[in-house]
Amino acid sequence: MKKILILGAGGQIGSELSARLRDIYGNDNVICSDLRPLSGPIYERGPIERIDSTQIMQIAAAVKKHNIDTIYNLAAILSATAELNPMLGWNVGIGSLVNSLEVARLFGCAVFTPSSIGAFGPSTPLDGTPQDTIQRPGTIYGVTKVTGELLSDYYFKRFGVDTRSVRFPGLISNVTLPGGGTTDYAVEIYYAAAKGEKFICPLGKDTMLDMMYMPDALDAAINLMEADPSKLIHRNSFNVAAMHFTPEEIYAEIKKHKPEFQMEYNVDPIKQSIADSWPNWMDDSCARNEWGFNPKFDLAAMTVDMLDILGKRYSK
Repeated sequence: MKKILILGAGGQIGSELSARLRDIYGNDNVICSDLRPLSGPIYERGPIERIDSTQIMQIAAAVKKHNIDTIYNLAAILSATAELNPMLGWNVGIGSLVNSLEVARLFGCAVFTPSSIGAFGPSTPLDGTPQDTIQRPGTIYGVTKVTGELLSDYYFKRFGVDTRSVRFPGLISNVTLPGGGTTDYAVEIYYAAAKGEKFICPLGKDTMLDMMYMPDALDAAINLMEADPSKLIHRNSFNVAAMHFTPEEIYAEIKKHKPEFQMEYNVDPIKQSIADSWPNWMDDSCARNEWGFNPKFDLAAMTVDMLDILGKRYSK
């Protein structure tokens, strides 16, 4: 049975991954950690550690204490927030990764670290972005992701550390709100619709971006870590995607269920410039062929599920 440590368990991905991993591997075999205190039913199910992932000794102590064999390193500062404080973005994104890799080297752990669509830049092909292509991002967030991919590959080739990762597109969740990401609008728009509020969109109406519903993102992370390593030609990092749409298209889909819903535009120049440098959609055929990636949700199915869950929450 795996013994898993999650760094950044209080974030958008970590909060849901914690529950999913505990369902699969057992509550006592998944240790949730974050810099901030963790509380609530998800975390009360099993062990919790207070860890600053930029402090290597704290990670090492938890790995030794709990006999960890797999680390999910989710600690990061999201794209728009990182642009406001680049050094914070670098120190958290790279500090937590280097520490995780070093601890994994010393204790024989596997490491999952999410990369991102942000690892690409304006010189990357925007449509059908290949698995292997030019990566020249224009944001500190993107720089940390490219650096992370290279470091993870280095630790695999140089030291044999079992490193694996995926390039997530924008992630949409009904559990934990994101914080400072360029694609956050695609989460916030559903909350506004469920609450009966007008939504102010920070991106232009024709801005196309890859997206994924959180259940598919969790499956991607877990299934990749369970994949037969002999089948993996690539490791760091796989393109994964489920759908791509513009603000106008998600707005139109929501209005099929909530005709009264209203949206206006007030473009955020920082978020817009970041979005314009990212692919419209990625080619994820390598993930499908090498380890069976197969998302279940498209825009229509996700919209039904999001509005149903959030509608019940805010009707109480």
